[in-house]
Amino acid sequence: MKLKLAGYQGDRSVHTRAGRVFCDIIKREAGNSADISFEENIVESGAKAADLLQRTESGELDGCYFSSSYLADRVPELGLFDQHFVVPDRHHAYAVLDGALGERLKQEVENKTGFKVLGYWDNGVRNISNGIKPIKSPADCTGLKIRTLANDNHQRVFRSLGFHPMKIDVRDLPEAVISGAVDAQENPLTNIYNFNLHKTHKYITLSRHLLGVALLLFNKDTVNSWPESFRQIVSDAAQEATRQQRVFAEKDDSICAEAMKADGCELIELTAKERIAFRQATKSEVDQTRAQFSDEFIKLFESDLAGMKS
Repeated sequence: MKLKLAGYQGDRSVHTRAGRVFCDIIKREAGNSADISFEENIVESGAKAADLLQRTESGELDGCYFSSSYLADRVPELGLFDQHFVVPDRHHAYAVLDGALGERLKQEVENKTGFKVLGYWDNGVRNISNGIKPIKSPADCTGLKIRTLANDNHQRVFRSLGFHPMKIDVRDLPEAVISGAVDAQENPLTNIYNFNLHKTHKYITLSRHLLGVALLLFNKDTVNSWPESFRQIVSDAAQEATRQQRVFAEKDDSICAEAMKADGCELIELTAKERIAFRQATKSEVDQTRAQFSDEFIKLFESDLAGMKS
């Protein structure tokens, strides 16, 4: 069995490290029957990160990881993960991802695309960085150009805060920050640090407005062509890699926060009152996002959250 996988982040990335775990488990369990290659960062060869989706769906690649937000235009139900300031913390998000809603969403992706979802990876708690001033309120956002994900829901939310949102591929983000093409951007701390964005953006607001979700995606036809024994090996490897990836992600937040402080960055923790102001400013846009979904998906989302709280 030959597997060709690829990603778009560097050596220290929590995704890259999880990808290695995934490959190592398959090699160990499948032995000589598996021939696996993992191109860790296609950006280094000049490709755009978003090329991973087309290459995997076409069958050029067998698998990749990518933000769920980039598929929300084709699978609108994935927009449930794009509700800013709604899910209170990582472990509540994991309860949703690993519950009935997560399974239902896997079906939707498979029905509407050429992908099969083998895991939900932690794409990081997203925060806002900029090189101009501390951001503590929606008023501080007014007029700033911010890079966001290429997703309409994200664009609307940041526009409601007063930003001018811009869609820029992650390949081009570091240069956009250095050149001043954008005043601000939003990303997990691990990306802000590992992409060296903090060297230009010294103000990092810990808005924690969203937990990003990275889908571990495989070509659907490829998976369906595998013998059941090999499919089980890959499924088990995906489950263990997902578990370890989430641990990497949580630990990296603390590691990167301390490293950026040591490099002279100001990490701005919002008070409860300040956080409420951001939530109120974006509420109408979040409600608009939520209105797109059927009662079935909303009930599954709320049921999984309630199960975690109990």
